[in-house]
Amino acid sequence: MNTNKQTAIKESKGSITPSTLIRWAGLAAVAAGIIYTVIQPIHPPDVRASVTTSAWAIITPVKTVMAMFFLLGITGIYARQVRETGWLGLVGFLLLIVSWMLNLSYIFAETFIIPLLTTTSPTLIDGFFGIVNGHPVDVNLGALPGVFGIVGITYMLGGLLFGIATFRAGILPRWAAGLLAVTSALTPLAALVPHEYQRLAGMPVGIALAWLGYALWSQRQANIAATSTDVGSPQLRQNVAK
Repeated sequence: MNTNKQTAIKESKGSITPSTLIRWAGLAAVAAGIIYTVIQPIHPPDVRASVTTSAWAIITPVKTVMAMFFLLGITGIYARQVRETGWLGLVGFLLLIVSWMLNLSYIFAETFIIPLLTTTSPTLIDGFFGIVNGHPVDVNLGALPGVFGIVGITYMLGGLLFGIATFRAGILPRWAAGLLAVTSALTPLAALVPHEYQRLAGMPVGIALAWLGYALWSQRQANIAATSTDVGSPQLRQNVAK
């Protein structure tokens, strides 16, 4: 109890503590989840003609920031419940981090590289978008198609396992965790609809992560501090559980 009070007093003075960083990571997850949800229905088609549009010039940089926020947010969500989620949470967390790190590299290319190649290498751009659309063009893209496949697999499995682990931990809202797990597991079904509608399948995932991030950010600092400063005391662990 005294430990919690002392930590809360320190945080009230504006010091940077692990619990403060975790809460701000929750805010990053909120921002990323909202962006991810909003851009799905307004994202330009993944074709060469879209690259020179103003919508592409606006949305792709926002997506780049979004992917970085997701990496921060997911890390904070995992840090808040690291002991409670166990190995299942660790595996799900690592898969999601791999997925968004690779996804960030593709988004970075869409933002800063692809627009420079619209006139000089149109075939290369068509091949790049062919990977995304599931219709590869006859051009050698090296390992890019295989890496993009890894993005999809880790996105699905990571969301499923991380959602289940979060649900079982009971630290953050179970409805949000269940939504993340179910919608991630159903991701392969999106392949049954036209590509322009496949993006809509990502909206529930964005909502789930934003929900988890908000719950993390809005939690009492003392409760989070008790988790991040645990020294093995049984009494302290009971306070955290409450």
